[in-house]
Amino acid sequence: MINNNFTWILLKWFEENGRDLPWRDTKDPYAIWLSEVILQQTRIQQGYAYWEKFMQRFPTVKDLADATEDEVLRYWQGLGYYSRARNLHTAAQQIVSLGHFPNTFEDIKKLKGVGDYTAAAIGSIAFNLPVAVVDGNVYRVLSRYFGIETPINSTDGKKEFSALAQSLLPTDQPSSFNQAMMDFGAIQCTPTSPHCMDCPLTERCEAFRSDRIGLLPVKIKTIKIKTRHFTYIYLRYQNMTAIHRRPAGDIWQGLWEPLLIENEEMPNIKGKFTLLKQKVKHVLTHQIIYADFYLLETQSKPELPKDFIWINESELDNYAIPRLVEILTENLNLFKGK
Repeated sequence: MINNNFTWILLKWFEENGRDLPWRDTKDPYAIWLSEVILQQTRIQQGYAYWEKFMQRFPTVKDLADATEDEVLRYWQGLGYYSRARNLHTAAQQIVSLGHFPNTFEDIKKLKGVGDYTAAAIGSIAFNLPVAVVDGNVYRVLSRYFGIETPINSTDGKKEFSALAQSLLPTDQPSSFNQAMMDFGAIQCTPTSPHCMDCPLTERCEAFRSDRIGLLPVKIKTIKIKTRHFTYIYLRYQNMTAIHRRPAGDIWQGLWEPLLIENEEMPNIKGKFTLLKQKVKHVLTHQIIYADFYLLETQSKPELPKDFIWINESELDNYAIPRLVEILTENLNLFKGK
């Protein structure tokens, strides 16, 4: 009875308070999939603009599949977690090869970069598949309402919450229920300062009744933060600069950057060094980078590793670069203006 009551209240709340989003006005699995990938690790305000930009440039999955990886990365620039863009591109090519968008939970999961959550979201919204989504919002809402203290990032926790979410899912309304869970966690039952006083679930919410809102959900702390020190040297020779593509096995794979020194001595290149900015802090999920930016103006073209290319400075906008390198170029422009 409690479960049915929870589901009914949640659906009613969603009917009155659900967010009006453009990918909810379609059953096109491509548009829905694109929104789900973009919104992983991204706030909806930022993701909205990127979704529109992608849909305008790549209106069909074939358009995305036919694009170069460089172009996809360039359109993704600023969103971070660039493996998402590479996986998106690969998956688009998988779909085109298949001849149609996969329409079962297991087949959707075969797409590059698609896990249980994304497959459940696409499957339920585009194809009305009765599969519950489980993400941070769902963990938070269910752990608080039912007073569950099992850590959400433990094997037992993942199984428990997945089974509970599935038991609450109305098989005739999987799309509405899953989107209701997402929105309720994002709008009502927020991580901090949830709106308990006007919450329709407060009366039966275990966390509210036992004053444990701030203690749930429980998560085992396992992340170790790594600190790194980068020195970027922006080379300038006759209005040209040198960049190379970052290799696999590290952050920002496939993006372009100027000469990077990490845990090494400064290069012995003749020219005029100018310090643009020092100790720029850049925070990633598992890393904190402190970066120094230098401009090095030379009278002759220095010898660099073979993977570097020389381009006109005006062409730099044509290459996908990490946000930290964007900050370097912003400081370079400030220096020009002095």
